[in-house]
Amino acid sequence: MEVTGQAGAPEPGEIRILKPCLLRRNYSREQHGVAASCLEDLRSKACDILAIDKSLTPITLVLAEDGTIVDDDDYFLCLPSNTKFVALANNEKWAYNNSDGGTAWISQESFDADETDSGAGVKWKNVARQLKEDLSSIILLSEDDLQMLVDVPCSDLAQELHQSCATVQGLQHTLQQVLDQREEVRRSKQLLQLYLQALEKEGSVLSKQEEPKAAFGEEADAVDTGISGEASSDVALASHILTALREKPAPELSLSSQDLELVTKEDPRALAVALNWDVEKTEAVQEACDRELALRLQQMQSLHSLRSISARKTSLPGEPQNPKRARQDHT
Repeated sequence: MEVTGQAGAPEPGEIRILKPCLLRRNYSREQHGVAASCLEDLRSKACDILAIDKSLTPITLVLAEDGTIVDDDDYFLCLPSNTKFVALANNEKWAYNNSDGGTAWISQESFDADETDSGAGVKWKNVARQLKEDLSSIILLSEDDLQMLVDVPCSDLAQELHQSCATVQGLQHTLQQVLDQREEVRRSKQLLQLYLQALEKEGSVLSKQEEPKAAFGEEADAVDTGISGEASSDVALASHILTALREKPAPELSLSSQDLELVTKEDPRALAVALNWDVEKTEAVQEACDRELALRLQQMQSLHSLRSISARKTSLPGEPQNPKRARQDHT
């Protein structure tokens, strides 16, 4: 088809061939058939036919097949008839989408608009495209996105990524490993924090225990209690007994009967030096230990008495047998 027109500012008498083309917007699937003699003619008609706002110019024409920018008239003339073009306005970017079998080529902006209409089920497709473009983006995906791709049916994800089901199964396995590793790292951090907290608590306890020891080492000869340091050598109590006496509010309840007996036999003045206490406090603790020991001995004697009484009852001659037992023996 030949025409002499004003498009492209042809010279007088010049004849230009109109090339039939298919034209659509980046966010639309509707195609319009137009005939243009050159790129400038096609851009002008794109603004009119596709109702593109003049404020969004300049218009960029790209091939719908692969997004190739067409900005050369000679190249335009070499293209076959009915070539599909996408008109990009101002800052729009072309992006590939195969959701309708290869006929929809929409930008990310239009895809986001469609996502609102199609529901949350389309969200995983966005993530899948991101993964398809750059596999290393796995490390940037959130755990929710990773879990979403793991939960997607293998066949659907394979269709979206244009891969075999076996390949997608391997990918989902890798995504699950990434999730497991992140969970392991999180738990390791929690355990480490607990361990550090325990160390801090233990350190504070040890420091509190060392303070009276240091004070005792520096002031063993002090006259606060009126006792010389030589008496401390007479204390033969084990370290766990001394620790219980220092730290427990009621040490007599924490010590064994043998330990209580050792405490009561110690010289109060020597024990006071070992504990860095005054004599009165030491004697009070020894009295409490003595009372506890006496109570335990009394309980033991009562238990032995009950056992002996029970043994005598069971050994009394002529005691009638249990009727039930007698019937069993008779039979």
